[in-house]
Amino acid sequence: MKVKVVSQDSPKLLDRMRAEIRVRHYSIRTEETYLDWARRFILFHDKRHPKDLGALEVQAFLSHLAVDRNVAASTQNQAKSALLFLYRQVLKIELPWLDEVIAAKSGKRLPVVLTQTETRHLLNAMSGTMGLVTSLLYGTGMRLLEGIRLRVKDVEFTRREIIVREGKGNKDRVTVLPENLILPLKAHLEKVKALHERDLEAGFGEVYLPNALAIKYPNAGKSWGWQFVFPSAVRSVDPRSGIERRHHLYEASVQRAVREAAKLAKIHKPVTPHVLRHSFATHLLQAGYDIRTVQELLGHKDVQTTMIYTHVLNRGGRGVVSPLDN
Repeated sequence: MKVKVVSQDSPKLLDRMRAEIRVRHYSIRTEETYLDWARRFILFHDKRHPKDLGALEVQAFLSHLAVDRNVAASTQNQAKSALLFLYRQVLKIELPWLDEVIAAKSGKRLPVVLTQTETRHLLNAMSGTMGLVTSLLYGTGMRLLEGIRLRVKDVEFTRREIIVREGKGNKDRVTVLPENLILPLKAHLEKVKALHERDLEAGFGEVYLPNALAIKYPNAGKSWGWQFVFPSAVRSVDPRSGIERRHHLYEASVQRAVREAAKLAKIHKPVTPHVLRHSFATHLLQAGYDIRTVQELLGHKDVQTTMIYTHVLNRGGRGVVSPLDN
């Protein structure tokens, strides 16, 4: 069999893939991830074009990830999703065998949850903007990206609620705004508004708008309501449009701040911003709230996803009293 080497054609293939992703309004993170997996797949098979490859080559690549690279099941399935998109949407090749490639099964793991005392120590070890972001994540149950992408217009102080836009599964939901964060958040927004006004005076101040809203409402990007609640300290160039804007906080900055605070608080569990979401759900259930209410606040599609927190309630293993204690 003659091997076809992709040289100048490879960038064209990735450009086509990028265009197909953007037509479907996938996030920039999905775009980067899918392109990276397509690139790795091509390099793994010595730069052969994907249209010349088949089920054996795809299986070999996925097996390499699991056996040689020892990646998690979710990572292997992510790679498979990227290859499915490459073949179906970019190469326009319907390959039934790709559906039959066995997906890795993710094991069931209990989430890491902080006790209320540990949570208090963690939050006390933080201050400033990072402390406010972390407190908001714990107090609302938002995911990290949902928190740092929060817009001014979606904070309802009067009704004490936050509207989470385009959460996981592209769904909107409403969650609670903690009363203890109202005054700190208002003070923070005053500083953000002053920063926004300085940007406007300097000829900037336009923020990224989703789903082509910038075309429909040309001036909305500079309005106060659309600004990020937690903007970055510096402006940066948008990788898609090339426009210099002030984006939201970088998620790695929050992750690093939480790790450092956990060390200061002497918490020996692996602590990430997402652990605060797990802790929010568990502490609500401990307080006696209905699981359906917690499900809505978290934005879970299925209540079975929320049920996992009933296994980590602060009542000992499954709420059972050990015979040794009797």
